Amino acid sequence: MTPTATFDPSGLDASTVSGRYFHALDDGRLQCDLCPRFCRLRDGQRGLCFVRARRGDEIVLTTYGRSSGFCIDPIEKKPLNHFYPGTPVLSFGTAGCNLACKFCQNWDISKSREFDTLASSASPAALARAAVEHGCSSVAFTYNDPVIFLEYAVDVAAACREAGIHPVAVTAGEICPGPRREFFAAMDAANVDLKAFTDRFYREVCGARLEPVLDTLRYLKHETQVWFELTTLLIPGQNDSDAELDAMTRWVVEELGPDVPMHFTAFHPDYKMLDTPPTPPATLTRARRQALANGVRYAYTGNVHDEDGGSTYCHACGGLLIGRDWYVLTDWRLTEDGRCQACGTPLAGRFAAQPGHWGARRQRVEINA
Repeated sequence: MTPTATFDPSGLDASTVSGRYFHALDDGRLQCDLCPRFCRLRDGQRGLCFVRARRGDEIVLTTYGRSSGFCIDPIEKKPLNHFYPGTPVLSFGTAGCNLACKFCQNWDISKSREFDTLASSASPAALARAAVEHGCSSVAFTYNDPVIFLEYAVDVAAACREAGIHPVAVTAGEICPGPRREFFAAMDAANVDLKAFTDRFYREVCGARLEPVLDTLRYLKHETQVWFELTTLLIPGQNDSDAELDAMTRWVVEELGPDVPMHFTAFHPDYKMLDTPPTPPATLTRARRQALANGVRYAYTGNVHDEDGGSTYCHACGGLLIGRDWYVLTDWRLTEDGRCQACGTPLAGRFAAQPGHWGARRQRVEINA
């Protein structure tokens, strides 16, 4: 993979730390082994993600401890509907991304090539302390893919766990097996973008491949205790056909089981796909119904106002378990041990005895490093 830029090593500061996943090639380049892109770098070059660069005989992370900002969100916004519903999560990202999605909804952060984007800074201990002080149950690595700042994410996750805070990853799942083990061992929950179910879409629209994502999902299900949910942004004419949705949802049930929640969310024109129309709400409803018909027990719609599509129902008796109006919980019919009050069937996920009450608020936070 051709690197995208060079960097000036004289500008390195405390935000630059050694990377852990790379090896030397016979031609003198270093290959980054963090993700399946395998960028091969000469001294002074950056990978496509922009935040990992070669300095001498190592590949370094250049954004350790730096962020594009901090916000407290509802956990449902990640989206995670089965992980301590109603609770607040301290969310942050850095800059850069190892994918090249033409539809990126956070392109000003994930595609940033300017370190001025990273106006905030925080040590792992400061982040954990801020989460506790603001009453957050979780800290989420989001806005851009946290696998590219693995060293920082893992350190923050460790500090959070020590403080009783849950680390949460929002990721596309494009990561190699070695770093994948370290990364997800540090996480309590994840939302993984399953962007489509064709390799064509991944190659042409995202500059990536489908199989590494499927491999990550199998790994999460069969080799970890991480609670995870899936999100697919449905783009008209790209990944929303009946055939593709049928194949995707059948694969999820067969490979991951029926209890993995799926979120089908609406595309809005952005970045390099401004001429593509927004997703009709009917498309999301169709996808949700197809998932349920194929055995997915918990399927949701997102980015649209749809109380039925946002609420959680018992797969056994059909009764309402958690009512939602956007990000506000309107009903709670779970026992203290997470079972349906009507029939006693357990609801898959991680639940407290009572729901949180954060609601739909979004609160910006300043953190002292």
